[in-house]
Amino acid sequence: MKRIAIVEDDVFMREELADILLKANYLVDKISDFKNTVSQLLEFSPDLILLDINLPEASGFQICQELKRKSAIPVLVLTSRDSLKDELQALGLGADEYLTKPCRSEKLLARISNVLKRYEGRKNMLERRGFLLDRNTYTLYFGGQSVILPNNQGKLLETLLTGDAEVISKQQLSMALWGTIEFIDENALQVNITRLKRTLSELGMPYQIVSIRGVGYSLKEEGNS
Repeated sequence: MKRIAIVEDDVFMREELADILLKANYLVDKISDFKNTVSQLLEFSPDLILLDINLPEASGFQICQELKRKSAIPVLVLTSRDSLKDELQALGLGADEYLTKPCRSEKLLARISNVLKRYEGRKNMLERRGFLLDRNTYTLYFGGQSVILPNNQGKLLETLLTGDAEVISKQQLSMALWGTIEFIDENALQVNITRLKRTLSELGMPYQIVSIRGVGYSLKEEGNS
């Protein structure tokens, strides 16, 4: 049974959506505390997220962007904001569908079903603009190519994609590789980073791993600051 998380601050709308989904045989998680929303959603690990834009704390745009940076969970934006600008912004940040309220339940359920079908088998994928990383096998998909990364390279790329901050510390990367930060020669980390850089370059991917002096590393898309 598929699980859907609802991110909606209007209590009555949230309960109405939950009722629609439960009657359609979905499991439902509801966000009611909007602090650390992304962390809550990642912990729920739903099959799809229904996301409003006008929210307390962080906007739906911010939440969508962060979610898509850290996971491949599909996002269906359901909002009262019906401007083309808002729709294009949400889609540009990775939203998979954009619907405006009020919306007939039949239409909503049809869109949910379509998105879920598109994502069959992709729950373990990490997605960034232009490529996918399978977290189970560390298979990297880019531009019609696929390559299985060596284990250490896969762990590094996964950590760079899922870290809580844009810059990932050397300690975090060392923990991902070796499960400890003790007795690790920094050169060993540098060697693994260099190998991953070479792999990304050989595939022609428009991403680079940037060293942030004294802090750690960041994965950046070429052309973006």
